[in-house]
Amino acid sequence: MAENNERSEYFEDRAGTDEARFHVVPHGDGQWAVKTEGEDEPDNTFSSKSEAVDEAKKMAEEARTMAIIHNDDGQIEKQHNYQSE
Repeated sequence: MAENNERSEYFEDRAGTDEARFHVVPHGDGQWAVKTEGEDEPDNTFSSKSEAVDEAKKMAEEARTMAIIHNDDGQIEKQHNYQSE
């Protein structure tokens, strides 16, 4: 339980900052959402995962952060890093 609290606090600390990342996550009946780290509501929802991935990558590239793609079970399957060095 302490791990979940630490994880939630970590994401809350990043919310609204330049370090916030964009996540593609399952969202209801076959839908996919792009969510900003630490935010409850999705930025956008899509009928296909590929559309959501394209949008998350675009948003992450513009913000110079990361797009994190999750599978149907919510596990991370891929990350795209657009952070400046």
